[in-house]
Order: sequence, then C-alpha cells, then structure tokens
Amino acid sequence: MLTKVKQLFDESARDVQRLAKLAAQINEWEPTISSLSDEQLRQKTVAFKERLERGETLDDIKTEAFAVVREAARRVLGLRHYDVQLMGGLAMHEGNIAEMQTGEGKTLAATLPSYLHALLGKGVHIITANEYLARRDCEQMGRVFRFLGLTVGLNVSQMTASEKKEAYAADITYGTGTEFGFDYLRDNMVYRLEDKVQRPLYYAIIDEIDSILIDEARTPLIIANKSGIGAELFPIMARIVRTFEEGKEYERSPETKQIFLTEEGAQKIERAFGIDNLYDWEHHVLLHHAMQSLRAWFIMRRDVDYIVKNGKVMIVDPFTGRVMEGRSFSDGLHQAIEAKEGVEITEENDIQATITIQNYFRMYEKLAGMTGSATPSKEEFWQTYRLRVITIPTNRPSRRTDWDDLVYQTYEAKVRKIIDEVKKMNAIGRPVLIGTTSVAQSERLSAAFSKAGIPHHLLNAKTEEEEARIIATAGQKGQVMIATNMAGRGTDILLGEGVKELGGLHIIGTERHESHRIDMQLRGRAGRQGDPGSSQFIISLDDDLFRLYDQDELKKWKSKVETDETGRIVSPDPIKFVQKVQTTIENAHYSARLHLLKLDTVIDQQSKVIYHMRDRVLALKQAEVLSELLRHIQRYITQTIDRYCPEDVLFEEWDIEGLHNELRRAFFQFAYPIEDLRHKQKEEIAQLVWDEYKSLEAALADLPCDEEQTMRLKHVMVETIDAHWIRHLNQLNVLKEGIHLRSYGQEDPYRAFEMDAYREFVALQQAIDAGICTTAMNYLKSQFVIDDEAAVAANEP
Repeated sequence: MLTKVKQLFDESARDVQRLAKLAAQINEWEPTISSLSDEQLRQKTVAFKERLERGETLDDIKTEAFAVVREAARRVLGLRHYDVQLMGGLAMHEGNIAEMQTGEGKTLAATLPSYLHALLGKGVHIITANEYLARRDCEQMGRVFRFLGLTVGLNVSQMTASEKKEAYAADITYGTGTEFGFDYLRDNMVYRLEDKVQRPLYYAIIDEIDSILIDEARTPLIIANKSGIGAELFPIMARIVRTFEEGKEYERSPETKQIFLTEEGAQKIERAFGIDNLYDWEHHVLLHHAMQSLRAWFIMRRDVDYIVKNGKVMIVDPFTGRVMEGRSFSDGLHQAIEAKEGVEITEENDIQATITIQNYFRMYEKLAGMTGSATPSKEEFWQTYRLRVITIPTNRPSRRTDWDDLVYQTYEAKVRKIIDEVKKMNAIGRPVLIGTTSVAQSERLSAAFSKAGIPHHLLNAKTEEEEARIIATAGQKGQVMIATNMAGRGTDILLGEGVKELGGLHIIGTERHESHRIDMQLRGRAGRQGDPGSSQFIISLDDDLFRLYDQDELKKWKSKVETDETGRIVSPDPIKFVQKVQTTIENAHYSARLHLLKLDTVIDQQSKVIYHMRDRVLALKQAEVLSELLRHIQRYITQTIDRYCPEDVLFEEWDIEGLHNELRRAFFQFAYPIEDLRHKQKEEIAQLVWDEYKSLEAALADLPCDEEQTMRLKHVMVETIDAHWIRHLNQLNVLKEGIHLRSYGQEDPYRAFEMDAYREFVALQQAIDAGICTTAMNYLKSQFVIDDEAAVAANEP
C-alpha cells in the first residue's frame, strides 16, 4: 500500500515538474504578447487557425496561445493567470483532471485549454455544476473569448430548439451536464436531421468533475412521456403499504437504497387484491406499483430527497441542495410519493430515451476536468473514464486550520456544542458558515438557533430566491449562515472588512457527508487564496450517515462507547470509526455506480444501433425511400417464413393459414391462395413468395410517389422504430428491476441481463421490420389503387 501511495506522489511530482517547465515557456512569450495592440492580439486567433490548417498541431501552438489568453484576460478582466493556473490549463489540455484547491481560480484556468481547442472549430463544451454558474461563467469568461474573436453560447433549460442550435454552433458553449445529456437524447427523437441541435461531441471541460461524473452518476438521465395508466392504483397501494413493518413485510438495504417484499408482504397485497400470485406476469403492473409505493414510504424522505411546495412534490438535488426544476422521479416513484403526501397525483411516465452520465461523457473525443477534491476517487476516474488526476500546487500556502472532528453520542449534545461554538465566534466577530446535509436538518438547526437567540440566515431549497443576498453578506463580521450544500461547490464567500485580522471565515460541518469529497468542498469555503480561516465537523451518532451503516456493527461499537460530561465520545477512537463508516458507504455507492454502468452499457450499445437506424432513415433522399422499405419487407418475409416453417417440425404440422395471413401484409395483393402453400417444403414456399416479391418490387418502382407521400413514408418508418424502441426500453426496465432475483438461482445477474437484453433486442429488430412493412404497406394501399394485374394508379382526389 505504501509503495502505491509513493508511486502516486512520485507520478504527480513528475507531472508538476513537467508542467512548471511549460509554464516557464509561456512566461517567455509575455514580453512579446503584451507589446501587441488590441487588434494585433485579436489577429493572433486568425493566425493560429491558419497555422492549424497548414498542418501544425495544438501542441505546436499551445504555449503562445496560452500567453495570448493570459494577456487578453489581463486587459479585459484585470486578471492575470498565475503560473499554477497555467499548469492547471495545460493538464486539462492534455485530457487530464486538474485538482486545484478551492479558491485557486479554476474558472479562469479553464479559459486556456478551451480557447486552444476552440481554434479547431469543432466546438468546446464547458460543463458547470449548476445553471447559475453556467450563466455567471459564460458572462464573465465569455468577455475574454469574444475579445479574441471567438463566439460563446449558453445552454440551459427552457431554451427553444433554435436558441440551443445557436448555442451549440458557438466556438465555446457553457451549460450543465444534465442539459447536454438531455439534448443528446432529444436529438435522437427528432423527425428531421436539421432539427438536431448538437454537433459531434469533441472536447469537454467539466468543472467540479467529481460531482458530475461520480456523485450524479448514480441517477441515469431519462426522457419520459405520460403513460396515463394506473394513477388510481397509487392511493390504494399507499393505504396498504403504510402499515408495513421492516423485517416483517419488507426488507431494505440502506446503503444501496434497495427494498424487497417479503413473502408475508406479498401475501398481504395478494389478499387485498384477491389474486393468487403477485409475481405472475399478468400482475406485473400491480407489482410495479407495490415496489414504487414501498420506495416512496420507506426509502424516500420529505425535506431530504424532496420537498412539498404549493401542493407539488419537487426533487431536491442531494449534491447541490437545489430544487431540480421541471424534473420528476421516473417509473411511477413520483406518483407514489404524491399518494404518500396526499397531493394531486400526476400521470405516470413511460421511458422514451435514457442514458447515464458516464456513457454520455465517454462519447466525447477528448475529456478533461477540474475540481478541488478528485484524489479520493482517482482510481474510479481512471477505471471508468481513463482520466488521470494531476494535483496542482496552490498559488499561496494554505492558512486554513482544519480541526479534528468532535463526535457526540446524541443529536442534542451535538447541537449544544454547535451553539456554544457559534456564540464564541460571534463574540470575536468572525463570520460562521454552518453546513447541513438536507433541508430538514437545516430547518431543525435553525429552530434551535432561534431558541438560543442567535440571529442567522437560512439558505436551502426553500429559500433559493434569496441566495444571492445571503451569500453576499455571509463573509461580513458577526454573520451566521446555516446552509445545505447550496453553499458548497462554486460558492465564493468574500470576507468583509477587518475579518481577515479576526481569523477569517469559520466553517462548522454538522454531519459528515456520504462522500469525503463533499466534506472537502465544505471546508474549502474558508481559507481561499491564502486567506486565514478554520473548519471543524461537530457530529453525532444520530446523524443520517450512521443510518446507512450496518446497524449490528453500529450497535456493537456503541456498546463500547465512553463519553465525557458533555456527551462527547472519548473512546474508542471516534474519528477512526467515522472514517470507516464513510469509506464503507462510499464503497457501496461506487458499487451502485458500477452496477448501473454495467446494465446501462448494454442499453447504450443497443440505443446507438437504433439511433443509427433512425439517422439513416432521416437522411434518405426521395429516390431512396422505397428501396429502404424493400429492405425491411425482405427481412420481414425471411423472418415470417422461418417462423412458420421451422425445420425441426414436420411440414404437415406447419400453421400455413397463419403464414398466409402474415405474408398478405407485405404485398398489395398476394397472388397465391392458401391451398398453393399447403403440402410444400420450405424451399418451395420460399420460391413462390420470392417470385411474388419480384412483382411487388416492380409495382413499387412504378409508384408515382410525390415528395409529401415520400416524407410520410419516412415518418412511418421513424415512428415505428420509436414506438417499438420505447416499448423495448420499458421492457428492459422490468428486467433490470428483477435482476437481483437471478443471483438466487446461482446465475451471474449481469451475464443473465446481457443475454435477456440481447434476446429482447433481436425480437425488437424483427418487430420493427414487421411494423414498418405492415404500416407502410397499409399507407400505400390507402394512397393508391391496385388493379388485378398489379398495375398501379394514383388515387383520384
């Protein structure tokens, strides 16, 4: 283990030395570049593009290009990149993660590689943690790019398709990761290629990369449509499951948030609905409602996972603490929560398109990122994304003091200590930021502060409108702010006059987060750019973190606990135990991400085949549409003959009537009566059908299709692909739900899912061929009159 750690440090040290040499080369350009006029500096962009067209590479021009951006930022923003920011920019240019401590100016560092890659004209995407930061960075950093002659776009929710298209056409586009992912999904649902908004994915820089690629990676992106079925079942199911007890009617795994019905629980539901077996396929809708109702009641928590505002259930992002506008829990979970909370039940959604964050960002030709907390997930970044983490030194030595955790046995003892600490800091005049993990915890602590007579501000998903005002005053003398993770990543708390001399901002963490990286981010709000500051976590064994840990292990450890007179745990070593709990939960989340990735990779591979099929149809010219239709008809005929004439069954036993009925769908008029197909071998039947197919081919070639009819045929094909794909996605979702049952039968659940998904996909492709053949032929029959000699004439209007 020590060798591995030493190797990581040696590797990072070598990288830093190499990048420092390149930074020195950039500095050598400074006298030349700074002597240029504004117009000459702008012309450098044109010159760089010409050099690239002549065959030079980005590496050939990078030191000079970085010097140009540095000078532009100095003139436009009054900010000159420090050497460590140059090093961070170089690390990102190479396709790595630059680990730069909070307050070190990552946003400014990102202007360097984004400008360099934008010179190729393929589009650069800068991904931020939320829309507020996307707007802010687009406005501020965009001034540098515009000064240098590049175009800048902003991609956020609620934009029209034409606005998005314009944003993506820009040289550099700012936005959130989920919005880019949703645009990719929406692009694969359009009915005209020109309606797509994204260009091919080239280069992305992800700010707070660990939050976006790791924390948010447990939840796939899903586009859904109203299904309109079963909403009335949720209130009934809510009345049944609300009485269930853990260990009796259900079992759950808090680490992975999975929940299972016991036999007793299943029997209660069977009795309530008067059925014999809840697990029969005919009752799969009922089982689905039961499982989602269980999740709603016993996994999802109000004011933690969601809030209820104005009679609506609204999702709270667990990593940013913000309300996720316009988003709903998928697959009926949202409706189950609405039934639990007694609000109006909206319609359930059917999945139309889905992708994980991991698979979306792995499609970029080149990926890079920056964060202050990548090291704990170094291995996962490499395994999943092939991204290396390079730790960049700070510009000035850190002056923040991080005190050891104080761990209390009870919540009440913890709160008493927090109130004492805040009063102490208040007496000195130091501002204090108190970090909580949920809306519920922030409100509970706020009530305790009010009772203790401590004036304070509260920032959570319910007070989001006041965010700018609260943050603006948070660093002033004597200020106290209680906040959820909204005051975490990307939040810059500026110190008021005289605060540095008092010791700077003090951070109190009231709970350890499920990831050590988020704790690092909270600490990072203090002591930015060499400012003084301090941080400490004051926690208790009643905190949510410990609910996710093995309860038997926790009980065993609690039995050994000794406390002082204030309730603080003095032995066994509480800090070591907290680290063990946090590591266990982080590992469980890593397993959950791996689980999702393994399953979604199968779906992702299939979606690429379907999306390619859609694009091929959409790209067809008028003269090519009928040829494409014939390809589907050929496959349909082959599949139909194979299905009705299996070689392992005697031909006397074949369902010739069924074969005849299905073949008729593929023709204007199928010339052969049933009797002509009876008592023949498969080859003879095939010969008759293919002879008839030649007549169909000739008839289709003679069709006087106009442009409108051809476009309608294209639409028929794409609509058929979409309808079957949506059904297939929802079927795969059912398979995913039951995957844990496969391991009980001594099967590898992932291998089993892969095989099942493959079989379903083969059936999907056959269903698409059959659907296109039947629907297109029905459409053509409605548009044209076919006479007995198979001559074709256009219908008279």
